[in-house]
Amino acid sequence: MKNVFKVSLLAATVALTVGCNEVKKEEATTVSFENTQDKAAYAIGASFASYVNTTLEKQAEFGMSLDKEIILKGITDKLRDQSQMTEEEMVETLKAYDLEVKAAAEQKQIEMAEKSAEEAKTFLAENAKVEGVTVTESGLQYSVITAAEGPKPSAEDTVSVHYVGTLVDGTEFDSSVKRGQPAKFPLNRVIPGWTEGVQLMSVGEKYKFVIPADLAYGEQGAGSIPPGSTLIFEVELLEIEPVAAAAE
Repeated sequence: MKNVFKVSLLAATVALTVGCNEVKKEEATTVSFENTQDKAAYAIGASFASYVNTTLEKQAEFGMSLDKEIILKGITDKLRDQSQMTEEEMVETLKAYDLEVKAAAEQKQIEMAEKSAEEAKTFLAENAKVEGVTVTESGLQYSVITAAEGPKPSAEDTVSVHYVGTLVDGTEFDSSVKRGQPAKFPLNRVIPGWTEGVQLMSVGEKYKFVIPADLAYGEQGAGSIPPGSTLIFEVELLEIEPVAAAAE
């Protein structure tokens, strides 16, 4: 019933929103707030409409749309006790619509994942041809921006790094540089692409890593990182804290 309630709420709100949109600008009137109840009533309606607008935009992304005139007719009839559907019919109809919405959303997600995978495959193939790029057995791609000599960390060591992370379209999703605070972590507790890649580095070196989704966050994604994303990191290794020193 929770999903049905949401859909019912949506239908009612869309009707109210459509009704407001149908009023021409010259016919619009200023609401006079006589008391706090009037203000509360207006605020509820306005915030409700904002929620619905966002929901409709989201549903439009996967091809779902509703006839606004019919929605408006439904809410008007119900308010006037002239509904053309029984309560049982409304519940069953909204249950079926809820399933349609879910199916459309799932199909859209599948299509987006397939498109992302194809784009990632093309990007990785092209990047592998770039001069200076090395591809490891796992599929990790890296290039050296700044070289240095010295010891390299093991997977059990704790490292301190500065980094900037972007998607293949250039969208930046994380940056220790912007925060002004290096990241410090055990190297075996991050994504596989980092664990493998940072072990190639010496203190003072800066690398560019292109990390396929299966070495990053896979098909689950993480936060603002979409499922199936290939990630690009520029990483500077600042310090290595050997596992023995960290334990002490």
